[in-house]
Amino acid sequence: MTAPILINFLRRLCPQVRWKQEAAFRLSILILTFLAYMSYHLSRKPISIVKNAKAFIDCGNSDVSLPNRTCRSWITEIDGKSEQEAKTYLGFLDTSYLFSYSFFMFISGFVAERIDLRLFLSLGMMLSGLLTVLFGMAYSLKIHSIWYLILVQIACGMFQSSGWPGVVTVMANWFGKGKRGFIMGIWNSHTSFGNIVGSLIAGAFVTYNWGLSFTVPGMIIGGLGLVMFLFLVPSPEDIGLNPVVERRSPGQSDVEVDPLINDDLLDESSGGDTEERERTNTSRSSNAIGFLGALKIPGVVEFSLCLFFSKLVSYTFLYWLPNYIHSKSHVNAEESAVLSTIFDWGGILGGIIAGVVTDRTGMSASTCSVMLMIAIPTMFFYERLVTDLCPMSEINGIPVHNACFNWNIAVLFLTGVLVNGPYALITTAVSAELGQHPSLQGSKKALATVTAIIDGTGSIGAAIGPLLAGPLAANSHWERVFYMLMAADVIALILLIRLVKNEVLRLRDRGWSLRPQAPSYRSQEA
Repeated sequence: MTAPILINFLRRLCPQVRWKQEAAFRLSILILTFLAYMSYHLSRKPISIVKNAKAFIDCGNSDVSLPNRTCRSWITEIDGKSEQEAKTYLGFLDTSYLFSYSFFMFISGFVAERIDLRLFLSLGMMLSGLLTVLFGMAYSLKIHSIWYLILVQIACGMFQSSGWPGVVTVMANWFGKGKRGFIMGIWNSHTSFGNIVGSLIAGAFVTYNWGLSFTVPGMIIGGLGLVMFLFLVPSPEDIGLNPVVERRSPGQSDVEVDPLINDDLLDESSGGDTEERERTNTSRSSNAIGFLGALKIPGVVEFSLCLFFSKLVSYTFLYWLPNYIHSKSHVNAEESAVLSTIFDWGGILGGIIAGVVTDRTGMSASTCSVMLMIAIPTMFFYERLVTDLCPMSEINGIPVHNACFNWNIAVLFLTGVLVNGPYALITTAVSAELGQHPSLQGSKKALATVTAIIDGTGSIGAAIGPLLAGPLAANSHWERVFYMLMAADVIALILLIRLVKNEVLRLRDRGWSLRPQAPSYRSQEA
């Protein structure tokens, strides 16, 4: 694969010593991939904000006990329906995208292994942007059919699935294993930042032109796709640099110095001279891995299923939290969009905390389990707080900043920390760790498949959660949605029991010392 023409031109224009080039490219990769996936999430967020626009759907704020309440809607198929039916149809808009995304995610992993990642990502972003704009054009072109919107969502889900396998594999090519949880925790804040920026952009237009809530994010992701095409270098080898191998300094443990793809295993097994080892290394690192082969890697199944339920919770908040705040607190659509970003600000901190703890302990499954356990009562408390204990007040759709407002913000922030922490850890550091498992014999391309399997499985849960939330929340029965979310976290905890047990046993074997050690997902043998 060749480097972008602009990159070759800049290298000739500004020649630098090798180590400065590598540092500059690493920084550019960190920024480019962060902006890329931030834009993916930025363009997904508008639908959750537009649901609250009266021009899009209005079920009124009348007494919820009235059985024959009907909704007015931009969408012909929803106009005149009951609130329960309307919320079910709105759920279809979410899940048509999410099921498409999860289905094509499995395919994207295989495709990403076999084509130029620069083209893969840039085309995915530009086409995602085009389809997001087409959704928004329904407003200006006065398209009222839900089938048009669903078809756009399905096509958008297909191209959006290019994002995660692509950016994770590029990051894996440029960054080694040391402090991966911390680096990935900070880097993974692109998800929450994208949600925040998407909410603010969509909220700025939602009250007078909901079409722009989609058009502007679509133009942003499309423009960044062009930037990726012009500047992204997927791998150090593409510009003549050596693959990333970190050197050990005195006092460092193995977990801090192993490269993302461990070439030492290859050196030991190949023997012979350097040329022979390089040929073996190149051959193995270029081999793709099959779907069944990836499932056989210890820990992939458990973490995939855990992410299924973790992402079910996270994406239900993503798609329904603005509507929940709007419905329960009666603030306007713009204010509910802004308030919903508190959950995402908490998610940024949650991802960093999970990454730092994993770096210090090497106990990924235990870190996830602790956060999931605390998240369950926190979600219950938040629902009770909003409904009964201390609901927010509003005047003309603007929230009153009193003690109850502060309590709602604080508990929502904590919920974001605990819900998004495990989700962020599994989709980044754990996926990368499993993608370089010794059984892969140094195959760099396997990471895209492992990442696609884990995130694809999680995305199925992400589709199911919002689909169920719509009918469950009908007639303001939001407590049923929270019961579903708490049950999902309980199941996620159960799925991690074997991995947590193994981590505790290893902790006991090293004298209960929390020294960083590489996570191991092998079954314990007698």
